[in-house]
Amino acid sequence: MSRPGIVVVGSINADLVVTLERHPRPGETVLGRSLTVLPGGKGANQAVAAARLGADVLMVGAVGSDAYADTALSALAAAGVDLGSLTRTDGGTGVAVVEVSDDGENTIVVLPGANGEMTPRIVAASAAVIGAAAVVVVQGEVPAAATEAAVRATSGRVIVNLAPVVAVDPEVLLRADPLVVNEHEGALVLAQLGAGEASGHTAVVEALLGCGFASVVMTLGAAGALVSDGGPVRAVPAPRVTPVDTTGAGDAFVGALAARLGAGDPLEDAVRFAVRVGSYAVQYAGAQPSYPSPDDVLPGEDQGADA
Repeated sequence: MSRPGIVVVGSINADLVVTLERHPRPGETVLGRSLTVLPGGKGANQAVAAARLGADVLMVGAVGSDAYADTALSALAAAGVDLGSLTRTDGGTGVAVVEVSDDGENTIVVLPGANGEMTPRIVAASAAVIGAAAVVVVQGEVPAAATEAAVRATSGRVIVNLAPVVAVDPEVLLRADPLVVNEHEGALVLAQLGAGEASGHTAVVEALLGCGFASVVMTLGAAGALVSDGGPVRAVPAPRVTPVDTTGAGDAFVGALAARLGAGDPLEDAVRFAVRVGSYAVQYAGAQPSYPSPDDVLPGEDQGADA
């Protein structure tokens, strides 16, 4: 019997995006060019990315009672994400201050706000929908106890994008299928599991598999991704694009990965699609506003890749 949809348990933010020529060095003041307030948060980004691609998505998260809440929820609502499991707190909504330089690189400072008030009790209120989902997606921007409660309530497939890397019960963490990390996060997860160090991206993926993960995906930015579900580690190259803003590109990848896994694609096929969605997103400003719909032409489609 098929399971319904995707549930994302995670953060919801308002992104304060500052554009500037280059990032300041420590102690330096530079002039910015513009300030834009956009919806963000890793959980919300991933939910929007999956929903814009046509997936049936429900969001479990929290916002505050301040003016940023409406902005933070705007793209989720527009994408058709189910907000019936949303919690509103008396405090402030999570905020991320994002600096984007002319070369497309970004720095991000996150103020958790309501995301920091996510508790196992809040997650437990949505246990039925979490347990019924085909795919559940979690990250590292809400308290670990809430993430652990979400994974324990899952009976379908769990995508764990441990970003940022926070201490999570190893038994819960190893439920990931796949674990999605970038090159830096992969090494931190190995250290968290007491597995020592590995030299090189492929070696890190192999070491993570050796820890007991069923599958691992490592994102490598413009170089694409590495993927393994227990067999040889395979490289998935990314199409060449000119980056405008890399903010939220990793979340576009995870959302697309969830959408395709939820539709029944094999892991490597889902990763190939997700790489192209991430490449699409970096060509446009902002996180959620940069995510494609099924009508958009993804980089690499003119080379015969599957859409």
